[in-house]
Amino acid sequence: MERSIEADRWEPAGPVWLFCPADRPERFAKAAACADIVILDLEDGVGADAKAAAREAIRDSRLDPARTVIRINPLDSPQVDLDLRLLEQTPYRMLMLPKAETGDLPAVLDGYAVIALVETPAGVRRVDEIAGAPRVVAVMWGAEDLVAALGGSSSRRADGTYRDVARQLRSTTLLAAKAQGKLAVDGVYLDIPDLDGLAAEAEDAVASGYDIKVALHPTQVPVIAGAFRPEADELEWARRVLAAAEHSRGVFAVDGRMVDAPILSHANRIVARADSTRVAG
Repeated sequence: MERSIEADRWEPAGPVWLFCPADRPERFAKAAACADIVILDLEDGVGADAKAAAREAIRDSRLDPARTVIRINPLDSPQVDLDLRLLEQTPYRMLMLPKAETGDLPAVLDGYAVIALVETPAGVRRVDEIAGAPRVVAVMWGAEDLVAALGGSSSRRADGTYRDVARQLRSTTLLAAKAQGKLAVDGVYLDIPDLDGLAAEAEDAVASGYDIKVALHPTQVPVIAGAFRPEADELEWARRVLAAAEHSRGVFAVDGRMVDAPILSHANRIVARADSTRVAG
């Protein structure tokens, strides 16, 4: 199929994304109905003996291409040629590239919108270059693969907080993505039953400027959606600010609070968040 996505025109369907193993086609429709975007996973979520069946399941699927991302295997994997050959037979043109380590993407990825997953030491060192690649539309980080590559044992301490190296990766990814005008994708929260911990991490992601957060399980989706959806009073304030801005020049005041360019940008972002999430929080 000769369909392609112009990377500079790509817009995500919403901020809540959900991984789904590509060898579980019975879950595809439910995952797509649950989240803004579903990521059909051909990499870590699928064992080596099930990858052929997973590719078949993707080829036979009928999901909305505008709301479907395919996570392929890394570029140095013997599986990646088969993954890309499969995608040529489908309408899916958004792919997640795991273990991204360079901004010099091969020509075989032309025509795709690439979400670069930074999760290796080399990738961390080149994250600005990766974020600046023309085909890259978003950058995500992954702490577990990074820590494993470093020879470590866990990205988090016993109390659930990230170790410093994971915190650096998370911050660096956000800064690199925003510096290049790309979307920043916050990583997954591995402790699925800990919804309170997820809520705190998702709220921090939103407050820090992340555009998207990825869920591992459907129970995590409404928690993430709730973090992205502004409170009613916050949204009302933002709309008052934007309404006042239409009739004001320079710095002005709303509710006794000075409004300048950064505050106006914040108000715009609040309204955009309110409009962007299609799933219930």
